[in-house]
Amino acid sequence: MWAGRFTGALNKEADDFNSSLGFDKKMFRQDIAGSMAHAAMLGKQGILTGEEAEAIRAGLAGILADLETGALDFDTDCEDIHMFVEKVLTDRIGDLGKKLHTARSRNDQVALDLRMYLRDEVGKLTAELKALISAVLSQAEANRGVILPGYTHLQRAQPVTFAHHLLAYCMMFLRDIGRLSDAVRRMNVSPLGSCALAGTTYPTDRLYTAELLGFDGICENSIDAVSDRDFCVEILSALSLVMTHLSRFSEEVVLWSSWEFKFVELDDAFTTGSSIMPQKKNPDMAELVRGKTGRVYGDLIGTLTVLKGLPLAYNKDMQEDKEAIFDALETVSRCLSVFTPMIVTMKPLPENMAAAAKKGFINATDLADYLVGKGRPFRAAYKTVGGLVARCLSLGTVLEELPLSEYKAADPLFEEDLYREISLEACVSRRNSLGGCGPESYERQVAFVKEQLAATDKKSEAPGESF
Repeated sequence: MWAGRFTGALNKEADDFNSSLGFDKKMFRQDIAGSMAHAAMLGKQGILTGEEAEAIRAGLAGILADLETGALDFDTDCEDIHMFVEKVLTDRIGDLGKKLHTARSRNDQVALDLRMYLRDEVGKLTAELKALISAVLSQAEANRGVILPGYTHLQRAQPVTFAHHLLAYCMMFLRDIGRLSDAVRRMNVSPLGSCALAGTTYPTDRLYTAELLGFDGICENSIDAVSDRDFCVEILSALSLVMTHLSRFSEEVVLWSSWEFKFVELDDAFTTGSSIMPQKKNPDMAELVRGKTGRVYGDLIGTLTVLKGLPLAYNKDMQEDKEAIFDALETVSRCLSVFTPMIVTMKPLPENMAAAAKKGFINATDLADYLVGKGRPFRAAYKTVGGLVARCLSLGTVLEELPLSEYKAADPLFEEDLYREISLEACVSRRNSLGGCGPESYERQVAFVKEQLAATDKKSEAPGESF
């Protein structure tokens, strides 16, 4: 490809080290689509004849079809996917294939392929996230009245519903979809036609190729077009947050399925046993998801480190972007493919959640609020209830079972109705403030999640080639 300047052959090990075909062949569909659009533009602008442009398009279509069916294998002697496609095209249609590279460079070509590939893959990942949200939402709707302890500092704090806890993850995953969508929106501009870094003297039409390939516009600066990998960092950052949320959820699944909690039972299909302890049922899938989070973080940090000291414009260092972003996308997708059915088949154990909720004095705040409703300042009520909790501990009982005489001794404003007010069901049902765990708030949150999913359905049609 660079014959003329060089007279010697590249060292074999250096050639292998330099090659990217092993991983950038993933982008063959995007590379061929970009080449088809480029050929169409060259024909439209008179840089190639109409017949030449059509012959190139037909040749590329044949290559795509053969790669799709497996009739054509990748030639490992080619340095990258761009060289491979050009070589096969030239082998098939002769020297005309060499005209395809007029008015473009591998620099703008790889930037184009990568944007298109990530656009497609993020679309698939968004669908997988939506499936997870739907699975979590279904569990929430099936367990809307199940009460369990809510925690702060991993200490029992206040009663909430299992549904309310699950809906928190729906909100996280909805934000993940939003971040990925934002990243794609900023990424969806075409670098094609920027060439190596300075543009071209040919009368090209970059807006035409951008439209053909489903882009919203073009990169406005040719140097930025070939050197920008912000979109990789943005997507990697969004993927890292997806994994953060999956990891937090995994940690809770691990805790909930332990004998110490036993709030849920995981299906056998998503657990493993022990080679020595026959009683064990290990939440390996959740643990692996939690562990793979570090891998995606590494992809993000590695990419940032590659970019941090690069001068403009393109540098070979940037070849390192693809393995990281490909790995992160594949890792997140594989995690979702296991995590979602694990949640679908997870069996909640309401009786164990209720038993835990009855311990830990998680209705203490409501007891203090009872006194506030009778006219006591909150801080005074707080102190009184703290003393009553200490009294319960000394007697080995709970607030619901403490005799009224004990309450009266602490504050004469206590009446028999306090027991109704501090029942766990009452504590939950009254919390209908916006975002709270009460039934009215629950309905609002479910409606919000469903509305957001419906809204993403309308936006989910990925841009496509129109030629």
